[in-house]
Amino acid sequence: MPHLDVTIGLVVGSGGVLLVDTASTLREGEELRGQVEALTGRAVTHIVLTHGHFDHVFGTAAFPGAEVYGERALDGYLRREREALRETAVRYGTDSAEAERAERELVLPTRQVAGEVDVDLGERQVRLVHPGTGHTDHDLVVVVPGATPSDPTVVFCGDLVEESGEPQAGGDADPAHWPATVDALLALGGETGRYVPGHGAVVDARFLRAQRDALAERFGTVS
Repeated sequence: MPHLDVTIGLVVGSGGVLLVDTASTLREGEELRGQVEALTGRAVTHIVLTHGHFDHVFGTAAFPGAEVYGERALDGYLRREREALRETAVRYGTDSAEAERAERELVLPTRQVAGEVDVDLGERQVRLVHPGTGHTDHDLVVVVPGATPSDPTVVFCGDLVEESGEPQAGGDADPAHWPATVDALLALGGETGRYVPGHGAVVDARFLRAQRDALAERFGTVS
């Protein structure tokens, strides 16, 4: 997405269409909905919110009827922080009217994920995993195995990984555990995996190892 370089994911099966994150405003969400329908000829049936920051959740109301998945702590986070999310959105350049609309129509998860859960999209299985804490305490990633044994696993990482800038650690981050959580991502995707960051372009395992090491140097780690 043009605003903040947010990276959106789409996984299509024979029976379902899953969107990973919904962008920064309802207007952006509506644009995404049109793009998905033009690309697939179908509506979004499942949404996965990788975490609760405004630039990943504020477009969700543009997809009525979709099942919305979030890590089990996301619901409480959104209830507590909705006003702060609006304020943060405006601080990062979102139009104030758009931010107010998104806060007013904020959608809470309809399905809470504790640990991990499999989702069948029809001839396409995905796994939703809480790999640990790092960017937030409720990070959720989407693991998509290759269609054939030779195809790489794709992991939608949310903001546990960022390519177009340094990973952001706000007051809701858990920096000391973040490197270990990146190791968990590497275990999910493997050496040949393709890793989709929350901001920026698709990266590989080598990039994740370098970012893990940089996080450890920046914040330290706990055993």
